[in-house]
Amino acid sequence: MRIFAHEVKGHEGSTISVSGWVHRIRELGQVNFILLRDRSGIVQLVMDEKPGFTQESVITAFGTVRKNGKAPGGFELQVSNIQVLAEAAPDLPIPVNQDPGNLSLDAILDHRIISLRIPKIQNIFKLQAGIVQYFGDHMRGEDFIEIKSSKLIGSGTEGGTGLFTVEYFDRKVFLAQSPQFYKQAMVASGMERVFEIGAAYRAEKHETPRHLNEYISLDVEMGFIDSEHDLMDLEMRILTSIFNRVREEQQDVLRLFDASVPEESALDNTPRISHDEGKEIISKRTGKRVFEINPEGERVLCDWAMEEYGVELIFVHSFPRKKRPFYTYPEGQKTKSFDLMFRGLEITTGGKRINEYDMLLENLPKFGLTEEGLSDYCTIFKYGCPPHGGFAIGLERLTQKILGLANVKEASLFPRDRRRVRP
Repeated sequence: MRIFAHEVKGHEGSTISVSGWVHRIRELGQVNFILLRDRSGIVQLVMDEKPGFTQESVITAFGTVRKNGKAPGGFELQVSNIQVLAEAAPDLPIPVNQDPGNLSLDAILDHRIISLRIPKIQNIFKLQAGIVQYFGDHMRGEDFIEIKSSKLIGSGTEGGTGLFTVEYFDRKVFLAQSPQFYKQAMVASGMERVFEIGAAYRAEKHETPRHLNEYISLDVEMGFIDSEHDLMDLEMRILTSIFNRVREEQQDVLRLFDASVPEESALDNTPRISHDEGKEIISKRTGKRVFEINPEGERVLCDWAMEEYGVELIFVHSFPRKKRPFYTYPEGQKTKSFDLMFRGLEITTGGKRINEYDMLLENLPKFGLTEEGLSDYCTIFKYGCPPHGGFAIGLERLTQKILGLANVKEASLFPRDRRRVRP
């Protein structure tokens, strides 16, 4: 019976087998030590004979478990037999058994298939998988229905800019920037509360540590709201749930990255300020005249929130109409919209949507749009749609900020940007 590395300590004196990848080989004359890696961790193998395989070869080792306080986990396997399942070529392009901090980001991503074997890197995605699970669990706990919408669309509900085109039989279609159209349609259908975990695409020519052209969006839409503050309340409940479970279930990963998540008591203090108030705070703290909240401003506001409220998050609401999509509910020259910033980075954009058909038709020309061009979208509201709103959390950005990663690409399994479309 195969035993995983983390289970070996429970089998002292027993004859077992373990399978995995050869993480490290140490040849010390008459005794040879092999560190074997599987998905649960690392176990030490002890061999009398010289190993006849290379690092990263896949093997099954048979032997007897014995106690050794110097071995990982305090136990090791005295090997009686080795079966080589797949020999690895000796020319590894990057080291797998060293700290990835010694590698450049390009080296890590150029050799992504191999770099994902590095335990520390693999733990990024262990935590990320947890975030997805915790998010979904919370949404279902609040009676939201999970949907899966199409990523091929005939036109852009965001206004048609920043879209990737795709050859679709005899015409061109686009990759969806968000499931916006479909989320709102589902609210109007009577589902009322929906969420989606899926890919989103932005054809923006950026080269920054905070942007991806393909990312995973944790999308939420909810009917029968009074204002955008209902949505902020919901997001705080979601993040509180995620952070609590990360703290409870992912301590090993947090320790590996010397990371932490905000305490629930601190989250209760998360401030909510208007866009104008945000600009004023940034201006006072930087001594610069501020026209919009840029990445530097996001960092300034998070620093201010930490100093004034003891929390590394801040909501900014009431953005100008020209800074928000056409479907955002207007309030004079402002909108019922918001961003959430966490540790210096915007991780969420959301707000109340226009649900009144006449108001929507009046708003379209202001954004260079027509009812004919968005006929399917407009139908949602022509036949009755409740007051509603929603938001989206960027999964990779949330992962990045929890673990303190320098670049959001580190939090994407196979990141896509202007230069990178492989592997």
